[in-house]
Amino acid sequence: MTGVTEKSLIRSDGSRVVSKSVVRATVPAAPDAPTALLVKAPLPERLDAGWQGGRHEVAFYTEVAPRMAPDLVPRCFDGAWDAATNDWHLLLEDLTDSHATPTVWPLPPTEADCRRILAARARFQAAWWDSPQLGTEVGAWLDDAALQQHRDGLAERVGLLGERLGGDFSADRRALFARYLTAASRLMARYRTHRHMTIVHGDAHVWNCLLPHDPASDDVRLFDWDCWRLGLGADDLAYMMAMHWYPERRQRLERPLLDGFHAALTAHGVQGYDRRALDDDYRLAVLRQMAVPVHQMAADIPPVIWWNNLQRIWLAIDDLDCRALLD
Repeated sequence: MTGVTEKSLIRSDGSRVVSKSVVRATVPAAPDAPTALLVKAPLPERLDAGWQGGRHEVAFYTEVAPRMAPDLVPRCFDGAWDAATNDWHLLLEDLTDSHATPTVWPLPPTEADCRRILAARARFQAAWWDSPQLGTEVGAWLDDAALQQHRDGLAERVGLLGERLGGDFSADRRALFARYLTAASRLMARYRTHRHMTIVHGDAHVWNCLLPHDPASDDVRLFDWDCWRLGLGADDLAYMMAMHWYPERRQRLERPLLDGFHAALTAHGVQGYDRRALDDDYRLAVLRQMAVPVHQMAADIPPVIWWNNLQRIWLAIDDLDCRALLD
């Protein structure tokens, strides 16, 4: 092996900093072996016990990815997490020569690329849709105590948001959060059914997708799996569109893209989940997305990320009449 280069970057959503090393092979290898590998590992400040993203992503590549089709995520050749130090690493295929992210953040992709991304997400979600492995062999369902803990943590962070924004945190927005927190347990009734559920990416913005250079290819790869969980597939759609798009684009593309996503789910074998059910789940997911910028603020994500996310998700909540779900 030769030619090791170090790169540091901040992910496009600002959610965490990682360091990466690209190692290019210059020795003879098997015909199907990659010629370049990506080593993903934490920066020293991410070795504290309170941050579990690396552990979670290693679990995805070592426990989830081997159970699924190999062409939806980058291939992983090694992964490990050390419980004593919280150190971890992943050895992934480097797709630089064949793939790229859709755009430079924060520019949105074309409609055609959005369709390719959602087709890949539909194929991934359909593969895990109502799988008997969910909650038994893969992932875990949150119980009522854990859901209450999440609710209490959000309430505390909303208080911090109010302190930070002061008069810019209007009475209307404060009341919206108060109603949301009051209704939180009831809003989780859909989750408690564990029906029409799948594996959710959890950080499903478009810059966590790699598109093939060939526009006719459907070889889309989904990466950065440190936030995956079991839940409502519509959460990833709301995060991609309602969280990141301004009203004109969202209102123009949202419905046709949801139509295409539902058609892809059906084509890949999902049954008993009609188009209206997707709309209902999407509205619920949009409402619940307003918690995400609050958590981003509390985690010291740059304001250019969480502030704009908060404004866009409020606009989407109003457009889709999501407040009615609180009644």
